Amino acid sequence: MAYLHTIWQQLPVFFWILCIAVALVIGSFMNVLIYRLPLMLKRQWKDECDTFLSELKDDSELPQGRFNLAYPRSQCPHCHHDIAFWWNIPVLSFILLRGRCHYCHGPISWRYPLVEILCAAIVALLFWQFSLSLQWLWACVFALTLIAAACIDLKTLLLPDQLTLPLLWLGLLVNTHQIFVSTHQALWGAALGYGFLWALYWVFKLLTAKEGMGYGDFKLLGAIGAWLGWSSLPVILLLSSATGALIGIAVLIKHRQKRQLQLPFGPFLAMGALVYLIFGEQINHLYWVIL
Repeated sequence: MAYLHTIWQQLPVFFWILCIAVALVIGSFMNVLIYRLPLMLKRQWKDECDTFLSELKDDSELPQGRFNLAYPRSQCPHCHHDIAFWWNIPVLSFILLRGRCHYCHGPISWRYPLVEILCAAIVALLFWQFSLSLQWLWACVFALTLIAAACIDLKTLLLPDQLTLPLLWLGLLVNTHQIFVSTHQALWGAALGYGFLWALYWVFKLLTAKEGMGYGDFKLLGAIGAWLGWSSLPVILLLSSATGALIGIAVLIKHRQKRQLQLPFGPFLAMGALVYLIFGEQINHLYWVIL
């Protein structure tokens, strides 16, 4: 940390270039995580649970052979050609290739550069908020994990335990040193975050005989509470619920014939948590001014 602080003071431009470059590389890895982790989970379920296998209409998307976050190398989803490292540079390669595969000229999803740019922007905003500190480093871990979980939920309607549970426990451990909130705040934040959505789920199910959300949402809000404390939860729930409602209404208006709308709640929880993480002091100040 002292070495980074020296670089920041003596070579501020180099420090910013280094931070953004590292954030872009992490964003590139996030794309691998977002794409591969759900497939790894599905293959695990396929191997372990025959009943779940019967629910998979088509397992052609599941990879064969060795498949994890490190192997095989990144491939084009269209021609399955291994992507050379010089065509896999975050953002820059997408621009140089004009959004198309170098080998088959198939289109490359805009998700890849957008996730990479979002990661870099979040890291910069967090630096603006926390400066060079342990808070900044841990905030980056928290925020980048939220981005990965939100993207997976948006794409697959899954919030993997492999992300939400470690995030919850890590938040509790980090706050034993009161990095963001007190240990008391973190413990109650985890309990109330999980418990509130769990209770809401069962009330909704008893009244309508339908499931309004998944258990992954409970765990994600519990993790957010573990990092940001119980006092952050009302603001985060208000932000996420209002945003989710507005987008849900807009989608229903656009697709009137589709009344059974499946809209993941995880991305809105992550958005609310990121807004509070970066602008929490300003939001709390505004709240007391209004009161």
